[in-house]
Amino acid sequence: MHSDQPRRRLLIGAVVALAALGLGAAGWAGLSSTPEKTTTASRPAATVAVTRADLSTGRSFTGTLGYGPARPLKAGRDGVVTWLPPVGTVVRPGETLYRVDDDRIPLFVGSPPLYRTLGVRNTVGRDVAMIVRNLSALGYRVGRQPKPGTYVGQPSPEPTGSPSPSGGSSPEPSAESSPEPGAESSPETSTGADARPAADLRVRVREGDGVLTSAVIRAITAWQRDLGVAEDGTVGVGDVAVLPGAVRVDAVSAQPGDATGGELLRVTGTTKVVTVAATPDDAGVFADGTTATVRLPGGTDTTAEVTAVATVVPADAATGDQRPALSVTLTLDRPAAATRLDAGDVDVELAGEKRQGVLVVPVTALLALREGGYALQRTDGSLIAVATGLFSDGLVEVRGDGVTEGLKVVTTS
Repeated sequence: MHSDQPRRRLLIGAVVALAALGLGAAGWAGLSSTPEKTTTASRPAATVAVTRADLSTGRSFTGTLGYGPARPLKAGRDGVVTWLPPVGTVVRPGETLYRVDDDRIPLFVGSPPLYRTLGVRNTVGRDVAMIVRNLSALGYRVGRQPKPGTYVGQPSPEPTGSPSPSGGSSPEPSAESSPEPGAESSPETSTGADARPAADLRVRVREGDGVLTSAVIRAITAWQRDLGVAEDGTVGVGDVAVLPGAVRVDAVSAQPGDATGGELLRVTGTTKVVTVAATPDDAGVFADGTTATVRLPGGTDTTAEVTAVATVVPADAATGDQRPALSVTLTLDRPAAATRLDAGDVDVELAGEKRQGVLVVPVTALLALREGGYALQRTDGSLIAVATGLFSDGLVEVRGDGVTEGLKVVTTS
């Protein structure tokens, strides 16, 4: 009998504790129920209606209208700067870009830049071709150029009177020993795989090469005469500034009287473009050739095309941190639309893919199925399998049997 008292006291203590918690008999019964039979109050699920809408994957960016990024320019030879053009000046091929020791340094276009002195007849190279193209464009007679595959004679690097390959001695080949292009062939100029002249006397003209012929040297002399510089038929490094095209002076960094060696100018292109600063994550939407709509100040719309995408590493003005970014250049299809504007912010819209009048729901209404794919849940708990289409701004295009406009479906928010 004494053994039952502790058990009775424990049971009474449990009832008192439950009563203190406010459970009572009903609470006691609830605790003794299985989880499957437990009933709890819950809020109704949020629902949305399937609607029709126009979707687009287009993106909007803020761009800057101007002449594009400026590039620094240095002189190609030592001397004293004696003249620089004012800011805003447009310099075209053949015109003077600056003066060094009072020599006019004209702008030539193309590539490569001059990296050696050109003056020896029959010198071959792409730099020669660049000089030939510019002189021809300026109206000077440069004659005909040897075709690719042609061998041209050059002065031997050996001193005069040195033994020839045949064992005797032979003078240095004359610069006039090779005929001018268009003249009859001679032993000094030959073509074809079977013609293999001495390697130290001949150079084979490759695709893209130019040849410094007598006609080209005469053209150089005439050009120098018109330029007002020494007429020696020789073009040295720094005698011309070689750039991709005409330029606009964006800033002047030096002053007349300064020694060359530092930055002289900053130049841009001459055509107005739109520049967009973007993140590396946006690289996929800025492929070359992508078209965009540009809204200019004043509300005028025009179109533009992505023509350059460059990765830059600007420094944060506040922290000094450097993070990679994209600098995107778009060229206006109608430059005249921006004739009266020098600079300003513009809106750039990339159209992307479009869907008009399609059935859509919020992305949060999609249910991922265990077996794969997606479904929508009706308000009665049943599921409808759906195929998804375009995603845009939190909405998704849906298609499936039973999916109609106005259908109520469950969403998570």
